[in-house]
Amino acid sequence: MNYQRRPRTRELQTIPGSPRSLKQIQEVFSLDDRPARPGRPLITTDHEVIHRWAEQRGARPAITPGSSYHGELGVLRLELPGFGGVVLQPVTWDEWFDHFNSQGLSFLYVEQWADGSPSNFHRLEGAYRIQA
Repeated sequence: MNYQRRPRTRELQTIPGSPRSLKQIQEVFSLDDRPARPGRPLITTDHEVIHRWAEQRGARPAITPGSSYHGELGVLRLELPGFGGVVLQPVTWDEWFDHFNSQGLSFLYVEQWADGSPSNFHRLEGAYRIQA
């Protein structure tokens, strides 16, 4: 039996409150990569993939107000239309991706649910949470 990990698959470390389905995720390297199956969690650091995902949902780059420190951006967010809550501070995609890279983040998301409906699920993961 072969117990080697398949390429393009990562495991999240055990995170309290994380759904079991997020423990196996598929890594996406470019716009050409497709999910192995609908509803599968995906992860990427590719700017084009993130930008396309956000654009398809009308999401804009933003930060949480008051989270900037000494001129550096604070907590990154994607502002999705129609979702209330905190009013976010808009930033440019260049600023957003510069901070994304400097923090060593990955974009965890679901393209569509198992039933084929589009998903808005996403979150930013720090490298400390991901086990290669």
